[in-house]
Amino acid sequence: MTSIAKYLILSLPQSTNAQSWLENDLSGGKNLLYKLKLQDFQSGTLDSLVQESEELSKIDSQLSSSVYKVIDILNNVTELKNSKSRIINNQSIFDYIEHFNWNSSKYRLDKPINQLVQIISNEAITLDNDVRQSYQNYQSAKSNFLAADRKKNGDLSIKSLHEIVKPDQFVLNSEHLTTILIAVPKNLVDDWNSHYETLTEFVIPRSSELIASDAEYSLFSVTLFKKYQNDFITASRERKWHPRNDFQYNEDVLNSLRKEFDLTKQTEIKLKNDLIRLSKTAYSDIFQAWLHIKIIRVYVESVLRYGLPPQFNYYLIKFDQANLKNLSKSKKELIDKFGYLGGSGSDDKKNSSNLHEYASLVDTEYEPFVLYELDIV
Repeated sequence: MTSIAKYLILSLPQSTNAQSWLENDLSGGKNLLYKLKLQDFQSGTLDSLVQESEELSKIDSQLSSSVYKVIDILNNVTELKNSKSRIINNQSIFDYIEHFNWNSSKYRLDKPINQLVQIISNEAITLDNDVRQSYQNYQSAKSNFLAADRKKNGDLSIKSLHEIVKPDQFVLNSEHLTTILIAVPKNLVDDWNSHYETLTEFVIPRSSELIASDAEYSLFSVTLFKKYQNDFITASRERKWHPRNDFQYNEDVLNSLRKEFDLTKQTEIKLKNDLIRLSKTAYSDIFQAWLHIKIIRVYVESVLRYGLPPQFNYYLIKFDQANLKNLSKSKKELIDKFGYLGGSGSDDKKNSSNLHEYASLVDTEYEPFVLYELDIV
C-alpha cells in the first residue's frame, strides 16, 4: 500500500529542551510538529517493563497488520481509497492522531500496564477476527452470485437455459426418445448441419432445431434414442461442439433456477453492506487500539531508556506526501542532534548505568532515543 503520510513518534528527556530545535531546525522547519500530552502509567518493575516491551513489539506489529487488512478489504469493496475519507472516532484520521487524547474512560490508567495491554489488544484482535470472518462470508456469497450470474448472463455454452427453452421443443415422457441440447460455435454451424444426423446411430432425421444464438454460439436441439445419448455427447465433444447435458427439462428445477439468481444477488448485497459497516467500525476501533498500544510502547521504552521518575516529552513529527522524501534526512538529523543520549538521557548517572543493560534489549532497531514510525496508507 502507498503511504499517504508518516509520523515519527519521538520521546526525549525534558532536559534536552528539544521543542524549539524540532520546530525550527529539523529539516529546515518544513515538518509539522505536534506535542503529545500523556498521563503517567502504572510502571511496575524494570524487569516487568522489559518483558512488556517484547510483548508490545509483537502486538504493535499485529495491530498494524490488522489495520492494513481492514483498509485492504474496504478498498476491495468500496470506492473509499483515500485515507482522508476514513473516520476515527468521528474525526479525520489526521485530526485524531494530531490531537490524541488517551481514552481514560475505556482504558483506565489505574490499571497496571500489562492489564491495559491485554484489554486493548484482546478487543482489537476480536474485531479483526470478526472482519476476516465477515469478509470470508462475503467472498463466498460473491462467488455464488457470480456463478449464478454466469448462468443467467453467460454465453450459450454455460448460461442457464431456463429462460430460453420451451416445453414444446422437447420430447417429454418418452420411454425411448430424448432431446438434448448442443451449443455449437458459430464457425462450426455448417459442420453441425452436415454431420449431426450421422454422428451416431438412431438420430431422428431433421430433428435439429435452432433454439437461440448469441455472439459466440448457436444452440440446437436434437432428438435421438436414449440408448445412444452418451455416444452422441462424446462424439459432439470430439467435434468441438458443447453438449449441454447439464440441462434437463424439469419445471421444478427451472423454477428453482429462476429463484437462484435473485437469492444469491440479495445475499451478496446484504453481506457486502454488513461487511462495509463492520469494517468501518473495526477500522476506527482497531486504529484507536493500535495508537493506544503505540503510546504505551513509547512510554515503556522511555522508562527503559531514560529512567524514573518519568520526565520525558513526546512529539509527533508529520511527513505528508509533499515532504515524505525528507523522512530519512530528518532521522539522520535527529541522530546527529540527540545521538549523545545513547540509550540514557537521565541526569541520574547511577540510574542510567543500571538501565543501560536493558536498553540493548528494548528494540532490535535500536536508536539512541525513543523513536517509532506510524505509517498512514
